[in-house]
Amino acid sequence: MSKRVVVIGGGPGGYVAAIRAAQLGAAVTLVEKNKLGGTCLNVGCIPTKALLHSAELYTAMKREGPTIGIFADNLRFDWPGILKRKDDVVNYLVECVGGLLQSNGIEHIKGEARLVAQNMVEVGGELIETDAIIIATGSEPAMPPITGLESNLDNIVTSDGALSFEALPKRITIAGGGVIGVEFASIFASFGVTVTVVEMLPKILPNVDAEVADILRRSLESKGVTFYTNARLNNVAHGAHGLTLNAITETGENNLEADKLLVATGRRPYTKNLGLESLDIAMERGRIVVNEHMETSAKNVYAIGDCASRIMLAHVASREGETAAENIMGIKAVMDYKTVPSAIYTSPAVASVGLSEDDARNAGHRVRVGRFPLLANGRSVVTDGTVGMIKIVSDDRYGEVLGVHIVGGPATDMIGEGGLALRLEATLDEIVSTIHAHPTVGEALGEAALASWGKAIHLPKPKNA
Repeated sequence: MSKRVVVIGGGPGGYVAAIRAAQLGAAVTLVEKNKLGGTCLNVGCIPTKALLHSAELYTAMKREGPTIGIFADNLRFDWPGILKRKDDVVNYLVECVGGLLQSNGIEHIKGEARLVAQNMVEVGGELIETDAIIIATGSEPAMPPITGLESNLDNIVTSDGALSFEALPKRITIAGGGVIGVEFASIFASFGVTVTVVEMLPKILPNVDAEVADILRRSLESKGVTFYTNARLNNVAHGAHGLTLNAITETGENNLEADKLLVATGRRPYTKNLGLESLDIAMERGRIVVNEHMETSAKNVYAIGDCASRIMLAHVASREGETAAENIMGIKAVMDYKTVPSAIYTSPAVASVGLSEDDARNAGHRVRVGRFPLLANGRSVVTDGTVGMIKIVSDDRYGEVLGVHIVGGPATDMIGEGGLALRLEATLDEIVSTIHAHPTVGEALGEAALASWGKAIHLPKPKNA
């Protein structure tokens, strides 16, 4: 008899888990209260990247075009048209997810699910009996305890609202210099908005290699973005010309003026009204506790993605969904986070996988670092993408690659080679001996590996070599 599986949530974790379980022979029901695709597809990864693509194209035509002999008279952008393109992309992909579920024989129910027992889920007053449950309810924006936030809601948005401004503000302050904050800073600055970012920690992108994060910061500053690090918003109030934001910074108190405030200080697991308490499912700081097989403390109940994962990324949720489905269907699968890549779609883009230089040293490795600037890469010169570099962190003893960090160029597409290197425990020698096509930005990976020994071909010979 086929196993029956109920998946709660149709985001990149839930729908992938449902498809994988169906591939393995399960009879699957997926319950989603809103649109298929979850946060990532509807108000996250995909719509922000659609806006970033428009911003990059507009910026390239405006700044780079005249330098290469291409002129566009009266160049302008139409914000409603940009939003329509974003919505068209989202709607198309939502339909594609629905088609995938249908083609795999998965029953899709729109509604709110609640756990009644380890083998029972309630949706809209109806009970669904099942052999296993996968919880994939995602996350929601977290609002920090800042005085005045609730009284100024018309001018204060999370990332959800920032995707649908009817008109661009002249000035926006972004609370949070993480991935969401810097991506929106890149979007708005490209369209001429005055952008200020307030980040509590000493640097933006705290989970990114410090050297790489600094390159991105300087690039965004050159486009007019102002950053306050080691800073926090203390109070928000209506001013004479919009919002007045009181910020505690390294130089003391500052009053910032803005038309809109984007709160991008992170997300929190969404686990409300699921009935978790009825099964006494273990929780930790609002997150569902799972083991390496994605099992909760309740038998036959699994949890994946932002509601349970320590890494809140869509591609992590998808792999966790596959892991849960495989374990349900009798395949012993373990979730391994070693090769999880980070991708940030700013301009320049940032991507990384593995250990940063500081993390590698703190872990006790004798570290060797190789850097190759994109200014020395032919393809990057052709495409006017010379801001940035590739950095490889390796262990000096065996040359094993510990981390790959890229800023600039098609960083987010190239990082897969770094992830494969970590998965195969590759060495610098193996990257160097892999022939990369010319002319490509990918060549810079081999050059960065060579640079670890001071032997990069397309860099001047080091003076101490």
